[in-house]
Amino acid sequence: MWFTTKKMSEDQRRYELQLMFNHPAFDRLLQSSIKAVGHLNTEAIAYSLLSMVNLGVPQRSRVVQTFLRHCQEKLNDFDEKGLSILASCLVHMEENANVAALKEGMRMMVEMRLPEIKSVLALQTMMRVLGKDTPLDLKRKLEVKVLSMIDQFTLPNTQYMISTMATMGFYSKPLLDICSKKMIENLHGIPFNRLLPVLLSCRELHYRDLDLLNGISDYVASLIDVWTNKQLLLLLSAFESLAFCPDALMKALTEKIIGNPGALTLKDILCVLKVYSSLNYDLKHQRQLFLDGVTQALCSYLPMIPTFELLRAVYYLSVLGCFPSAPLQQLMNEDSINQLKATAPRIFQNQENMLRTMDLCLRLDAPALPVPLILPSFLLGETTSRCEPSVKPWLSHSLKSLLEEQENAILQEMLLVENFYLIDAVIIKPSLSQSSAHDSSAGDELSPAASSQRIALISSSNACCYGTSRPRGPLAVMIRHLKILGYDCVLMMDQELESMSEQHRLDFLRTCIFPESRRPEESLTE
Repeated sequence: MWFTTKKMSEDQRRYELQLMFNHPAFDRLLQSSIKAVGHLNTEAIAYSLLSMVNLGVPQRSRVVQTFLRHCQEKLNDFDEKGLSILASCLVHMEENANVAALKEGMRMMVEMRLPEIKSVLALQTMMRVLGKDTPLDLKRKLEVKVLSMIDQFTLPNTQYMISTMATMGFYSKPLLDICSKKMIENLHGIPFNRLLPVLLSCRELHYRDLDLLNGISDYVASLIDVWTNKQLLLLLSAFESLAFCPDALMKALTEKIIGNPGALTLKDILCVLKVYSSLNYDLKHQRQLFLDGVTQALCSYLPMIPTFELLRAVYYLSVLGCFPSAPLQQLMNEDSINQLKATAPRIFQNQENMLRTMDLCLRLDAPALPVPLILPSFLLGETTSRCEPSVKPWLSHSLKSLLEEQENAILQEMLLVENFYLIDAVIIKPSLSQSSAHDSSAGDELSPAASSQRIALISSSNACCYGTSRPRGPLAVMIRHLKILGYDCVLMMDQELESMSEQHRLDFLRTCIFPESRRPEESLTE
């Protein structure tokens, strides 16, 4: 029955299954299977159980539970194929006493028979059913077993292995690197429904291979006119969740959107704006065309867009430095303001951060709008920071050591700017123009702003796109606004800087903050 119905369309299958369940002969079939289960071999029991689960027979029904108990009783008699079929079934079953007992029995069977397993697919299926609760020592044994079978891996095995590891919650860099290399060599021809799980699994495993990600980006870009917008945006979102900017894909997608912005649904628009703003993608000469197209598409949905979705869209546009008047005005009308004011507490923090960022954008970027717009202060929350500043000891020590060499330089740590942006450290030093002021006439005086230079040191651990020093959305907005406020920004990578020796770190900071005071030997080497 299952082999017949699985070839049908979703609607047809649903209709046929309903007819099947309502037919009196189906109930008699289930009753007879309960009586016959004791006479079936293990493979037949496993196949029957799998078919019943796939057909939608209630998992707590007597027939399913009877088959589960017989599987437990005969578990020692299951061969590799039977265990693989049983594992395929258990992966999709709800947790109950019989399922839990059978999974535990399978764990012991897999551990005991691991050296004898010869099928890659069978091993992967068993690994999936073992799940995240698998003891670490068994995971290590499985890793060794898989690595010993790596020569047998087909391309589908490789893709399935990555998602299997995510299902188990097991990170094995050697195995992931091998799978990535094999995928890179065979990217062309991999369908969407295999690519997306790979990216989602990489996210879950916190695994990123630059060559693999760039390869997938290039491959998807080459199919930009073949795959649907939904498929492209799902892949784009997966890349964004990995903090990776797929330049090739985004370049191709930008051109596609510019060519036909009207093809975007509201969900598409929100996804595009979220990813482009989050990854701080450089649109270059296409910036205005792209933003005009997306804004035009967004405006077509204004009569029906929910307020919170509108807030998200306007926030993403603000991060991109775009301020279309129609969406802004609708967001700030009385009805929208009242809805935002009544927002449930569970999303208030996120909403407040978006509104405060928008408020800063309107004040500091100062866009030219037909009507001046100001967000009501009661939507912005408290003006004091909720952050608890924490000075990084290694950075503080290096900066204080560095300033001992400098005259007239002042260090400020954990400085809060505009009651929103927290800067790790600010160095205030005489500007280069001040040093030449002595050569000017006695009557000429420099203003305080012109006589000093403020350098904002921003250390970040994961606020840049993977593999680059390009700041992502919130950090990019912060840097943009600090520059407007007169700061020179120096972005530093936490891990890279902290791993340096003290002297190396001092030299690096000196080059960034006091380039005019480089040591003579440094100048000679240039």
